[in-house]
Amino acid sequence: MEGQTQERGQTQGRGQSQGLSFAVVGLGVISKFYLAALERSPAAGLVAVCDRDPAALAPWQGRVPCYTDHRELLAQERLDGVIVTVPNDAHAAVCGDALRAGVPVCVEKPLALTSAEAAGLTAAAEAARVPLFTAFHRRYNARVRQLARQLEPCRDEIASVVVRYFEQIEEHAGDDSWYLDPARCGGGCVADNGPNAFDLVRLLLGDPAEPASPGAPARLAVSSATIDYDDAGVDRRAVVELSAAGERTRARVELDWSYPGEVKDVTVTLTDGTVRHADMLAGHHGFKASLWHEYEAILADFVTRAGSPLREDDGGRAALRLVEAAYRASEHAPESGSDHAPDHASLPAARAGEAVGVR
Repeated sequence: MEGQTQERGQTQGRGQSQGLSFAVVGLGVISKFYLAALERSPAAGLVAVCDRDPAALAPWQGRVPCYTDHRELLAQERLDGVIVTVPNDAHAAVCGDALRAGVPVCVEKPLALTSAEAAGLTAAAEAARVPLFTAFHRRYNARVRQLARQLEPCRDEIASVVVRYFEQIEEHAGDDSWYLDPARCGGGCVADNGPNAFDLVRLLLGDPAEPASPGAPARLAVSSATIDYDDAGVDRRAVVELSAAGERTRARVELDWSYPGEVKDVTVTLTDGTVRHADMLAGHHGFKASLWHEYEAILADFVTRAGSPLREDDGGRAALRLVEAAYRASEHAPESGSDHAPDHASLPAARAGEAVGVR
């Protein structure tokens, strides 16, 4: 990558006047939600952007310093934090450079391509004593938060959790073709949407990010997985069964990248038969409409974390371990069929006009 495309300092002071000074690295499909949140935030402001594509930087020329190399951005700008929304295969490099520069990081899930890369980033954050924050945006959904509050006093009574994540990935990805390149994405629906879905299960069950002691098994584990691939080797549909170690609670994550329209919901059944449900798209009309409020909440959380001492791992590694476990389990799964497919039978008609994309 080459260097800066705008003189440093043309908009210096904007972030300071609005609180913390943040930069955004990666101007793909998800970046607009962070940028809009920064525009509205009373606690943080945008002071620089970075993307390898000069065309992506063009709208920002004359507004904030623009860079095509994140390393030059880190060297030139005085930052309170960096928001990383580059393709998944670049997460480890960009986040690692920022952490080693002593800059707090908010990175779009997944934290990295592998749990080994994630462990390296966690070690870099600990060495630099700066926050490393993985953004799982669906845990900030208003309906999910309401459900989590309802379940908090009765987590011991949860019998099952079902998370459904159905979408047409091509509608979401737009020009970001890397989503459909397993080498860059880390896989397909399991690698990219799986972390959000697994995080919701962990959120509702109160699963800690790390085992209670070194060497101890994680509380939440994959028990089986069935994954369907297309001719290009991209996993398009998956059903992942999970269990809580030593407990009777079961969870099921259903993923579909070929669904016409979109469905994002969570259903929790208690031991007495009570059913609680959260539709993450409810009340949000229009493509990706639910994401605006989720990313505003992510930014608010990152503002708090960026100004605070280093916290323990927030779940980025835990999600990647479950992703890897799902892929391993699928190697021994039975042939795909109706008994192992996402449950579309109970769904309403596809809301293509009201679909809400998610990453």
